[in-house]
Amino acid sequence: MSLLTEYIEQAMCWAKIEKTEDGRYFGSVEGFQGPWADGDAEDECLKELRSVFEEWLILALRDDELPELEGLNINFGGKRCQKPVPVGN
Repeated sequence: MSLLTEYIEQAMCWAKIEKTEDGRYFGSVEGFQGPWADGDAEDECLKELRSVFEEWLILALRDDELPELEGLNINFGGKRCQKPVPVGN
């Protein structure tokens, strides 16, 4: 299992799903601001939340410092590529 997949799996342990007043479900991941999802059923909401979290995570890796989860650290340590490296000619 890749480090990124392990990180996502660990983050989903912190998923919080709540039933809203209108009978739908709202989900977020504790400790992360931004990713959320909703759905008609709890399992639908959780599935959507995982998908949203994966996409959000890829974007967040570019600019944000993400929390370490159970010893899993996927941050770049402040090193950023300033310009693309040419690949082949």
